[in-house]
Amino acid sequence: MFAPLRYAAFRYLAAGRLINMLGNAIAPVALAFAVLDLTGSVRDLGLVVGARSLMNVLFVLFGGVLADRIPRRLVLVGSNVLGALTQAVVAALVLTGTATIPLLLVLGAANGVVSALAQPASAAATPQTVPPELIQPANAILRLGMNAGMIGGAALGGLLVAAAGPGWGLAVDALTFALAAAAFAGVRVASTRSASTGTGILADLREGWSEFTARTWVWVVVLGFMVLNAALAGGVNVLGPAVADETIGRGAWGVVLAAQTVGMVVGGLIALRIRVRRLLLLGVACMFAESFLLLGLALAPTVAVLVAAGVAVGIAVEQFAVAWETSIAQHIPAERLARVYSYDMLGSFVAIPLGQVAVGPVAGAIGTRETLLILAALVVASVVGMLASRDVRRLRTVASAPAADAVPAGRADGGSGDPPVTAPAERAGRA
Repeated sequence: MFAPLRYAAFRYLAAGRLINMLGNAIAPVALAFAVLDLTGSVRDLGLVVGARSLMNVLFVLFGGVLADRIPRRLVLVGSNVLGALTQAVVAALVLTGTATIPLLLVLGAANGVVSALAQPASAAATPQTVPPELIQPANAILRLGMNAGMIGGAALGGLLVAAAGPGWGLAVDALTFALAAAAFAGVRVASTRSASTGTGILADLREGWSEFTARTWVWVVVLGFMVLNAALAGGVNVLGPAVADETIGRGAWGVVLAAQTVGMVVGGLIALRIRVRRLLLLGVACMFAESFLLLGLALAPTVAVLVAAGVAVGIAVEQFAVAWETSIAQHIPAERLARVYSYDMLGSFVAIPLGQVAVGPVAGAIGTRETLLILAALVVASVVGMLASRDVRRLRTVASAPAADAVPAGRADGGSGDPPVTAPAERAGRA
């Protein structure tokens, strides 16, 4: 079950992603209340988080090309160093009382660019660190570690905001970027260079687009998540803190976010043991649960209801996350994987800024409760649309090998004697 941890490169990758998630769980709580303390405006909050998301969308394709052209370790280290610098400046502005909405918009946009460079490299690195038969448990372990970091991060974010103020939460986030960069420096694997590295960026993008559109199940799921992510970003990230301020309080909102991550840990343990051939079908069907937290905020914003909804959502999210990452890694050639991930991220995230910016005015016009109910309906509709695809329902994944057989005896120390890790073969006939 935990055989991937025998590989040194995988351990460093898992450590870096865990630390990243620790900071990522603190940052939304701290930033949300920093903006609310500054202006008290949900619209301003939507603009600040929307600016980051917009830059993420605009630059993620370039991040995919970059990660397929140069060693992914360098991309991960460099982007995290830049992330540490941008977040440190944000923290300093908030702590000194000199922050303004325009400054936060600019720095949020810069952080979005940094994130766009890192995401495809981070997602595509996993198949380089373990053998093909260990991709599913490796993804599950990564998710477990990341979610463990998010549990502590969400709770710590709420406590820091309540006890010391949002500026200290942002300072801790900057520190986690620096620590993650140090961890990613240990991800030493053979370079997977695309045969097109001698061509231009546009040619690389066209090649990635061809790979992305060649598989119906890929673009159908990405299209579905375009709607789903926009609804969740507006409902949970923007309206959620505003509802919490009026009902359960800021500290309790941190507990709700932590409860969601507890559910993710439980879901990760479940995903480690699941052995089904139609893994993507299971994962997509679980996404109906994403509507629970939106419904809780709209109909019963109490700690008990929201914590229960958060746990259920977390369990469901992990089933999809592991199913999706395993399906992508098993069916896409390694030398094009980062570019396919970048198109995945572009499609999945492109509507997030719209959701974040638009939800404030919509809630002001028709009411917060009504807006949350509409967003929940959009989540359900997007899942139904994904399941309507025959390719989504019938895609099969390769079951992982038993842990006892995964690593040759005497070669599991993670040092120079690591067993060779080969890229997953393209299975065009089964895509």
